[in-house]
Amino acid sequence: MSPTAVLGIETSCDETAAAIVVDGKLVADRTTRQILHEQYGGVVPELASRSHQQLLGPAVEGVLSDAGLTVSELAAVAATSGPGLAGALLVGVSFAKGLSLSANLPLLGINHLEAHLWSAELALGELPLPFLALIVSGGHTLLVEVKGFGAYRRLGSTRDDAAGELFDKVGRMMGIAFPAGAVLDREALEFDGEPIWFPRARLRDNPLDFSFSGLKTAVLYYLRERYPRLGTAYEIPAEVRPAISAGVMTAVGEMLVARATIALEDGNYEALVVTGGVASSSFLRNGFQTMSNRMGIPLFIPPPGFCTDNGAMVAYAGYRRLSLNDRSPLTLAVDPAARL
Repeated sequence: MSPTAVLGIETSCDETAAAIVVDGKLVADRTTRQILHEQYGGVVPELASRSHQQLLGPAVEGVLSDAGLTVSELAAVAATSGPGLAGALLVGVSFAKGLSLSANLPLLGINHLEAHLWSAELALGELPLPFLALIVSGGHTLLVEVKGFGAYRRLGSTRDDAAGELFDKVGRMMGIAFPAGAVLDREALEFDGEPIWFPRARLRDNPLDFSFSGLKTAVLYYLRERYPRLGTAYEIPAEVRPAISAGVMTAVGEMLVARATIALEDGNYEALVVTGGVASSSFLRNGFQTMSNRMGIPLFIPPPGFCTDNGAMVAYAGYRRLSLNDRSPLTLAVDPAARL
């Protein structure tokens, strides 16, 4: 039987990515982050779409060359169809439709969140079932029960900001360039003093839901009471900022770990999977490892390159869907608000 090669395309936000998985193994992967958004303090949707149009073709040509394959040797083409930025998603799905039509390839529309769920299996090997998953990124923070591929139950999600969104908003107040998460993470890791204490939200009606807007407001009040403001940022002394960064990261980490702990204690899970761009944080990874050791639950966190948006996770999810004889029609529409 000939190898099954699936091309994956990811354009849901500001990473332009393509990858090829052959028989469930990654053989080629290219990701370009659009750095032009840094000067605006956040992703500009129209600019993201234009950049995807410029970058996607070379990315696909590159992974085909890296894998030593031609389009005719592909078994299918998979593209993220939601959730994400509408225009950005449309670029990737339209490109995939063109390949599908011209090369007579099966088309697979992939849910971005499902792709994140299974990135750990692509990177680390088969995951024990059932497992609890925490997807934590710039646009999403949710807890999911996973009984198998395609068998999901949402347990909790954020009611306002996602964790990564919080980091970027706090970073803007602190004068940290977008995206701010990596700087906050580094400063928190290197800080060895007492972090500034910020409140942790607890929701009585669903203890597995998240809320980060209160933390964001608490940081704003803390900065406003102590430091002058210049534009959108406060003038914080360099020697003080690490304590604030550590306080923010500690508060977020404790809220994430607390919800995951409750879910694990209430369920019967074989493992905990943490994924999404925010899972790249070494500070947060350390917190989850400590919790994993304490509870005796296996922990799976993909390498950072598989946590952020990437084509490899889309190609792998496409491979799994193809194995189930799943197909999407050429009328496939993007769904910016798609749910898992």
